[in-house]
Amino acid sequence: MAEPIRVLVTGAAGQIAYSLLYSIAKGDVFGKDQPIILILLDIPPMLPVLDGVVMELQDCALPLLKEVIPTDKVEVAFKDIDAAILVGSMPRKEGMERKDLLKANVAIFKTQGAALDKYAKKTVKVLVVGNPANTNCLIASKSAPSIPKENFSCLTRLDHNRACSQVAMRCGVSSDQVKNVIIWGNHSSTQYPDVHHAKVNLQGAETEAYQAIKDDAWLRGDFISTVQQRGAAVIKARKLSSAMSAAKAICDHMRDIWFGTKEGEFVSMGVYASGNSYNIPEDLIYSFPVQIKHVHLHTSASISSENEHGPKSLRTRPGKWSMAFPSMTFPEPRWTPQPQSWWRSETLPWISSPSDCHAPVSRT
Repeated sequence: MAEPIRVLVTGAAGQIAYSLLYSIAKGDVFGKDQPIILILLDIPPMLPVLDGVVMELQDCALPLLKEVIPTDKVEVAFKDIDAAILVGSMPRKEGMERKDLLKANVAIFKTQGAALDKYAKKTVKVLVVGNPANTNCLIASKSAPSIPKENFSCLTRLDHNRACSQVAMRCGVSSDQVKNVIIWGNHSSTQYPDVHHAKVNLQGAETEAYQAIKDDAWLRGDFISTVQQRGAAVIKARKLSSAMSAAKAICDHMRDIWFGTKEGEFVSMGVYASGNSYNIPEDLIYSFPVQIKHVHLHTSASISSENEHGPKSLRTRPGKWSMAFPSMTFPEPRWTPQPQSWWRSETLPWISSPSDCHAPVSRT
């Protein structure tokens, strides 16, 4: 059996982690033959709750789970980790302004980024879940300069899965019959869910989503707003934010990071915009369609395009994995995002201020 990998989950006493940890520990994310050491980080007041989580994990008697380490110390939590799932963040409370929320999270993710830089393996894969996820991911990456930027990503897979599910329900098929939806931009209500390149398997034949659904008004209206506002709808109905679906999306995201995406498919991830071909500002964490392919040792650190529609190389690390943006042609933009006020220099003075983000533009 392989050597155990060390996987950190922050906010480990929270509701998302409670739905997530079992799936990680039983092999749904890193493989059915990969032993796991789980490190659970939370704030000191949550340690008694964390003890209960540890007991439950022990009582599951999972053969892949070799050790569980609960802690409130970053030097313990981040030591030699292979994967970090940063779920914990400061939630927005009643009466709290957005700038106050951002200031609180800057402190959290600067600390965690510095801990990654100091204690983690340089090959660590980091997924940021805590909101505002795009911003928090950028902060963590900026605070860990010795770790490659491509090792950081934030979660927009939940929005991606929501979009897949909406299309599948509309077509009367299961969600695994829908592929290549795209979430552009932020994990927020300013995102743009896009099905112009999505395919639906109808009775064994792949069909363009627009042809399968045959309702352009729905696709340009209620579909987009439903996906954009789904988190708020869950909170309104449940009085709590999404947990089970968020945990499932985290598993999907990390499994694709670890093993690669399926042939001919791409998924949505918030990644560094460096090298993108969509006119998105470079120094930004932005949700794109991405393909992830593993490469063999000593393979050239690039993916060549066989034709104009093939994947354009974005970034690779020889011997490990590569990530690429699919090359696409887009219809005329139908979406103009709201200005991102959180880029004000007084809020995050050490981050470059990007220009307003634009919708995907037509490419020839």
